[in-house]
Amino acid sequence: MNAESDERGEAVAATAPARATGDMTAPEPEPEPEPELGSKAPHFIKRSRTLHLSWQVGIFIVGLAVVGAGIVMLPLPGPGWLVIFGGMAIWATEFVWAQLVLRWTKRKVTEAAQRALDPRVRRRNIILTTVGLVIIAVLVGIYLWKFGMEMPWKIQE
Repeated sequence: MNAESDERGEAVAATAPARATGDMTAPEPEPEPEPELGSKAPHFIKRSRTLHLSWQVGIFIVGLAVVGAGIVMLPLPGPGWLVIFGGMAIWATEFVWAQLVLRWTKRKVTEAAQRALDPRVRRRNIILTTVGLVIIAVLVGIYLWKFGMEMPWKIQE
């Protein structure tokens, strides 16, 4: 009798609690295990302290160049933020602080995406965009009615 009781108790403990019929809440997804923090350098590089330090300096310089290019692209044409995050990803292959920054950024971007998909927020954004476009169209119409197709720097008045 004890053997059967123990087996049933283990089976019941192993099963997940079932949702009640009619329960409309979505089950919470299990969080993915986060990868380990630390250097992703090859093992032969990690064995030698001097080689590993040289590797880290090289990764830092390459990441710095990419982040610097991204910062330059912020005011200039180009995918500035994308390049900056690419540089951070390069740093994250070697430095724990960069890995933590990328984890935080990923979590915040995921939260923002979830908020943006909320129907109420989405409806508000669509309404605000529509109002903004109508205002811009009215201003362009007034400009064309008053000045025609002349550019502002060529107006003689």
